[in-house]
Amino acid sequence: MRSLLDVPAPAKLNLFLHITGRREDGYHLLQSAFVLIDWCDTLHFELRADGRLSREDLTVPLPADDLVLRAARALQQHAGTALGAHIGVEKRIPAQAGMGGGSSDAASCLLALNRLWGLDLDRPALEAIGLGLGADVPFFLRGHNAWVEGIGERITPLTGDSALPPARFVVVKPQAGLDTRTIFSSPALKRDSAGARIAVFAADHYGFGRNDLQPVAETLCPEIAQALDWLASQGLQARMTGSGSAVFAVSADTGTANRMPLSAPDTHPAWQVRRCSSLDIHPLAGWAEGRD
Repeated sequence: MRSLLDVPAPAKLNLFLHITGRREDGYHLLQSAFVLIDWCDTLHFELRADGRLSREDLTVPLPADDLVLRAARALQQHAGTALGAHIGVEKRIPAQAGMGGGSSDAASCLLALNRLWGLDLDRPALEAIGLGLGADVPFFLRGHNAWVEGIGERITPLTGDSALPPARFVVVKPQAGLDTRTIFSSPALKRDSAGARIAVFAADHYGFGRNDLQPVAETLCPEIAQALDWLASQGLQARMTGSGSAVFAVSADTGTANRMPLSAPDTHPAWQVRRCSSLDIHPLAGWAEGRD
């Protein structure tokens, strides 16, 4: 195997996000439900025998040492392999959006290089590496929509009777982004939400709860409130995903109009507006289990 092309890395949405406390080490305790969507980055991998790791930005410029290279380096060091890779990245998921794009790229990189290098590491081993890269990486490695708790390390797959029904979303990414650390360090952040149960969430998957980060985020980034108001003017009830700045709404329209592309409002032409569908399972879920 000399290359792996067109490797997908899907985004996620936080259907809700409650902050239930804070640990002594400063990490926040949360509850959330993550849903995979079909807004994806695409990665391409070519084997290098010289052990070097290189990256080519095929769409937008990325930081010199982004999560893709960090994931590749962490896996290489863990396995002690002498092989390297050249990685092409088609970046489509916006940065600083709360959609997990960087973490998803890192997870897909771990899965792809595990195959390309013939390492045969199991999913728990990859998750241990992934957790050192970011709290959301293990979620993408698990491959299922999930109920997430703790600091993000307690992941319960939403499968079987708990599975999310299919949904369509309108997702809006304002031009401005948000730094997660700034939000979590705000003294105005609500940190005492009551604990929730999956059974209660399951009674209203797409209407349950709220995003506790949203009020602080709106003060830091007024475009978030503007995007929410714009969706409301379209008859859509929206909320922020993750630590923002992207917002989303469930679209009830399943007809032809729902398949048509949306345009950003004239007042904010730089906004990214997309219709997305939920995914039942990560496209690479079989790779995490050693299957095609």
